[in-house]
Amino acid sequence: VHAKSMEKFKARLRELSSRKRCQSIRPALEKIKVYVRGWMNYYGTASMKNQVDALNGWLRHRIRMCIWKQWKKFNTKKRKLIGLGVPEYFAHQAAGCRRGYWWTTNTGAVKRALTKERLVRWGFYDLTLAYQSVHVNY
Repeated sequence: VHAKSMEKFKARLRELSSRKRCQSIRPALEKIKVYVRGWMNYYGTASMKNQVDALNGWLRHRIRMCIWKQWKKFNTKKRKLIGLGVPEYFAHQAAGCRRGYWWTTNTGAVKRALTKERLVRWGFYDLTLAYQSVHVNY
C-alpha cells in the first residue's frame, strides 16, 4: 500500500476518533468499524502486516485516550479504574496525573484497565484480525 493511502487512512481514523467528538465510545467504535471494514476489503490483499500491526496499536491507544477524556474528573477516573481492576494506589496515581491524555493512556494503570480484550468486548474492531481474515497469506 502506498504511503499516501496509509496517511489518508490514518487521517480518517483520526477524524473518527477525534478528541473533540469523544461522545459515547460505542457509536464512535461502530463508525470506525464500518470504515475499517471497507478499507480492509479494498486493500486487504496487499502485503502490509507490519503496517496493520502498528496501526492497530496506535488506534487502541487513541480509543483509550477518548475513554480517558470522557471520564474527565479525578474521582470518576479513580472510581472507573478501581472498578476495572486496578489497585487503589495506582488508580489514584493515574487519576491525579497532570500530563496530557495521550501520555497518561500509555501508563500501566490505564493499559491494565483498558486492555485489548476489554476494548474488543466493547466493540473495538481489531485491524489485525480483519487483515488476517481478508489476506490469505498472513
